[in-house]
Amino acid sequence: MPFPAQAPGGTSVLSLREDISVADRCARSAATLQGAKLRTEDFARWLAGREAAHNFRVDRIPFDELDGWSFDTATTSLGHRSGRFFTVEGLRVTSVDGRFPEWDQPIIRQPEVGILGILVKEFDGVLHCLMQAKMEPGNRNLLQLSPTVQATRSNYTKVHKGADVKYIEYFTQPGKGRVIADALQSEHGSWFLHKSNRNMIVEAIGDVPEDEDFCWLTFGQIGELLRQDNVVNMDSRTVLACMPFLDGGEGALHSDIDLLSWFNAERSRRDVNIERIPLDEASGWKRGDYSIDHEEGRFFSVVAVAVKADSREVTGWTQPLFEPHGLGVTAFLIRRTGGVLHVLVHARAEGGFLDTVELGPTVQCTPENYNQHPPLLDRVLSADKSRVHYEAIHSEEGGRFLNAESRYLLVEDEEGDPLDPPEGFRWVTPGQLSSLVRHGHYVNVQARTLLAILKTTGLRTL
Repeated sequence: MPFPAQAPGGTSVLSLREDISVADRCARSAATLQGAKLRTEDFARWLAGREAAHNFRVDRIPFDELDGWSFDTATTSLGHRSGRFFTVEGLRVTSVDGRFPEWDQPIIRQPEVGILGILVKEFDGVLHCLMQAKMEPGNRNLLQLSPTVQATRSNYTKVHKGADVKYIEYFTQPGKGRVIADALQSEHGSWFLHKSNRNMIVEAIGDVPEDEDFCWLTFGQIGELLRQDNVVNMDSRTVLACMPFLDGGEGALHSDIDLLSWFNAERSRRDVNIERIPLDEASGWKRGDYSIDHEEGRFFSVVAVAVKADSREVTGWTQPLFEPHGLGVTAFLIRRTGGVLHVLVHARAEGGFLDTVELGPTVQCTPENYNQHPPLLDRVLSADKSRVHYEAIHSEEGGRFLNAESRYLLVEDEEGDPLDPPEGFRWVTPGQLSSLVRHGHYVNVQARTLLAILKTTGLRTL
């Protein structure tokens, strides 16, 4: 086998396994609420200017007006003629351990791995993020703050024959930047089958050309914007959750090895079987001219839209979208134990997860879909306002979901409540969650949003 690289004199050249200074620099940026390039109070005006500069429009259309999309005669799946992008298929889920033992549903199958990447650079000694004002057809307000790069492989390899994805070279070409974070992360396990994206933070080497639809913001400025409804999109939030985190070596209710052992036990005991089935054979679902709906009118619908967006790589297209019914509730119960902040996570099994179970928020549901509320939902919803430390409505993935929104909350648990949670729940520190996010498929996308909020706000409100 080849010998390690050696410096002059025969000494092996070794790299640090971890550069803790990066986490310190990220923390300094999270504590900086005014940037060197754009003042926080000027952001709304800047975003409105980007919206006024472009022409955006989204219209609902019947399925037979989809251009390039059709229902396969054999599988009845809805797919694109190129064989790329994604397909809407049928899925049968059987869960040996769970409140719902079996169900069928439409699901998005998109096996290709996309890139969600934030480019960072220091200005005045503080890291700033290059963020994009990006239109997504499923966002209620269309234009939101997205990562520098938000692209499927079909996009950045130009299957759509459109323009180049701006700044993609920083995430695909060695030597353009220094990688700060890089992990394969899941998307919504309830609506995607085994979907992963590469979540990256890269520090640019050299000057970066500035496009008018992009702006430089500190982590702290983004944290301030996360306090507002529907400003920072889901793709930004999942990447921000991967930001290196300085936890100071604090203690925790459970050691890291105990946490991993509990998590592996949860994965081992949860037996979830999935089977891809013809879309028209999904029990309880019916297809009309404009939508595929559940017979009880709950959960979500599959719809079709026509899109105009002159700021995108392709300026016009049609596509299917999933439209949830009702506003979701996504929350962490939080408490300080021994002076250390802990959040209550739930080991959730979802049909689309690659590894069956991931750590999710304490509560993650759309209440209207349940005849009997899930565990701890009532505790979150009945909390006194003095115990609600964070609340905002955020959109989910606007490229695949239409008007999908959830009310995100951080709710302080009552002091008198026991520390021993229900089965499948465990108290962990944000530092422990941050360590797990460095690896793929441990922490789900909703929990990553709440972790991004905790990181970018510097825990200032807690």
